Amino acid sequence: MRKMCITNDMLPAMQSVVPSTMATVSADGIPNLTYISQVFYVDDNHVAISFQYMNKSWKNINENPNITMILTHPVTIKMWKMNLVFEEIKYDGPVFDNMDMQLTAIASMYGMADRFKLKAALICRATDITVLYDGGL
Repeated sequence: MRKMCITNDMLPAMQSVVPSTMATVSADGIPNLTYISQVFYVDDNHVAISFQYMNKSWKNINENPNITMILTHPVTIKMWKMNLVFEEIKYDGPVFDNMDMQLTAIASMYGMADRFKLKAALICRATDITVLYDGGL
């Protein structure tokens, strides 16, 4: 089932309980896969991705702005594949501040506040959303 916008049932999958998986591809076709600490809801068509430790992914995004993200609901295990296009990077502002506050709170619970610093928020537009698994519970 395809959706063209982010829906309320997807929001728990963006709460950082289950890390999201992000795939990028370089200009010469070399893929990179990484886990993302935070996928943050911006509006029905946009998410912000936490930029912390993604040097290779950032290089790929600069060469090819297309991103594939896998989100998993922490209770139902429902999974979505989101095709995204990178639009802009934010180093401050409301989205960045909210992401930073949430990430700081999570990191402090694990005694890692000094290691989990948000460098930027990558604003991305969803171009396609597909349900990969409808949940088994």
